[in-house]
Amino acid sequence: MKNTVFIVMAMLLFAGMAFAENTELTVDEIINKANLVSYYQGKDGRAQVKMTIADAKGQERNREFTILRWDKPGQDETFCEDQKFYVFFHRPADVNKMAFLVHKYLQKDDDRWLFLPALNLVKRISSADKRTSFVGSHFYYEDVSGRNIKADTHELLETTKDFYIIKSTPKDAGSVEFAYFKSWIHRKSFVVIQTSYYDAQDKEFRQYKAESYKEIQGYPTITKSKMTDLRTKGHTVIDYSDVKYDTGVEENIFSERYLKRPPYKFLR
Repeated sequence: MKNTVFIVMAMLLFAGMAFAENTELTVDEIINKANLVSYYQGKDGRAQVKMTIADAKGQERNREFTILRWDKPGQDETFCEDQKFYVFFHRPADVNKMAFLVHKYLQKDDDRWLFLPALNLVKRISSADKRTSFVGSHFYYEDVSGRNIKADTHELLETTKDFYIIKSTPKDAGSVEFAYFKSWIHRKSFVVIQTSYYDAQDKEFRQYKAESYKEIQGYPTITKSKMTDLRTKGHTVIDYSDVKYDTGVEENIFSERYLKRPPYKFLR
């Protein structure tokens, strides 16, 4: 893996994460902890995001937006409950006031909506579209809110000094574009440092990497990540700033009503 991966790993080791190393964890326990760190830290969360989309020639496009997250009360480290996401776009002008809403469920397909202000239209995103590009980037809709860990069968391939390396194979192969993916999960923090997606010929064609880390309010937080399409050579970099947990964001704003009436109180 590239140098940026080891830089993140070194920061994680230096910080002294809360999770203790345990070589006796089952693969499901490892996946649960990694899912918690990736998507469920704190009771809720907010972040300002800058997305830079680059093609193979280096031409770039930018997106700026705010992400809000609300978690259903009662979750713990071994079972993450349903949650909701609200994404509001600020820049550039052609996406200003566009909003994306997700109701994420453990036991059924997620509900997703996209508000297009130019048309004053709320569009329902079908479950079949969750593995398509998120606003023209190399991230997918499912990458934003997280893939249901129960959608895959997980296998621990290797335990190194620093990582659990896990292979995840979809239970419904026809619903996704990959044959399987591998995750490099840091053993002390359970931060996912890299995810590589493979086709049926075992060729890696898509790659996620965590490029920068910062501990915020006691939580290990990725502040920069990159998704690369290894076929087209294009990539998207996401920078997170002003990240906050336990903000007190209200559940009622995560509704279709607030797609057209942005909750500016929580977006600033």
